[in-house]
Amino acid sequence: MRLLLIRHGQTPSNLKHLLDTAEPGPGLTALGQEQAAALPDALASEKIDALYASTLVRTQLTAAPLAAATGLEVRIRAGIRELTAGDLEMRGDDDAGRLYMHTAFAWSAGDVRLRMPGGEDGVEALARFDAVVAEAHESGAQTAALVSHGAVIRMWVAARADNVDVDHARRHPLANTGIVILSGSPDRGWRALLWEGESLGPVPLTPGPNDPTGVAVTEPGRGE
Repeated sequence: MRLLLIRHGQTPSNLKHLLDTAEPGPGLTALGQEQAAALPDALASEKIDALYASTLVRTQLTAAPLAAATGLEVRIRAGIRELTAGDLEMRGDDDAGRLYMHTAFAWSAGDVRLRMPGGEDGVEALARFDAVVAEAHESGAQTAALVSHGAVIRMWVAARADNVDVDHARRHPLANTGIVILSGSPDRGWRALLWEGESLGPVPLTPGPNDPTGVAVTEPGRGE
């Protein structure tokens, strides 16, 4: 199966550098709407058979133009929602962002019992995302698109793709509407074919701050 993991379009919380992971979450900015509208043309060469979005509003708004272009129903699944920030929710400071992403990448590296402060652990996060991927595979879809979130996509790909390690996922950003494309299956494993760190739609003339779920991060003590 060909698996397209698509990050949602830009949100107001992205611009404010906030860890905004609670349901239902914010909508899209004007730029985010343009990014979502650009997806059908950008993915015109892909024959998408199944389309999923998380339970957060921003992914459903991002998936809507794809649904209209393909005629597919958007299947809403909580399993591909963003990693819950717990006690870090709505914080925008660098320390919170680093702790959030370092916890996520610790899960990718195998420390799945580590818990996000006040939130889920890696066993729970991986299992819920795995379940939606398995559902898509069992549906018989040759190509499935999952509109999801920056941190959970980077965490899951680093944990499950044979050719993407934690260091790669840590150092390579995933911009709004950026896409990671994989090939494989739940039983045979996954191989990443593309890691798209650039937005598919229009970009601001003056880049603004981004939230930590999509930007490159460094290991503690290694500096920026």
